[in-house]
Amino acid sequence: MKEYKMRRGEYLEERMPDLEASVEEYFGEITETEEYKGSDLYVVGDPKNPVFERVVAGAVSYSGKKDKLGVDFEERPAEDVIAEGNADAAADAVDAKNDFLLEATGRDAKSRRDSMKRAVEDDADKPDNVS
Repeated sequence: MKEYKMRRGEYLEERMPDLEASVEEYFGEITETEEYKGSDLYVVGDPKNPVFERVVAGAVSYSGKKDKLGVDFEERPAEDVIAEGNADAAADAVDAKNDFLLEATGRDAKSRRDSMKRAVEDDADKPDNVS
């Protein structure tokens, strides 16, 4: 599960007031919910894009902090997708992921990567992580 922060001064509930509808619009019908760190996330068990095996997405709440977007994209093996003749669906899957994350977080792919790199570097600099 990856967690994404919103842009400074922005909140997930403002960017996507109806997160459930947005998840369904991008990925397909929600089939259940799943608990993650005390928050219920939406599960799309049969996504409309054949590249995805399963999609889990939702708001992860933290006491005293802004909500983060929690997302887990489970993808099928590329060989299976290609064998079924759905190779062109791969580009659509990448677009769906990037468009959804951009709408939810206000950050493009480069900005999200840079943010995650900084988070990893910050963790490595903490003294309790000495090996």
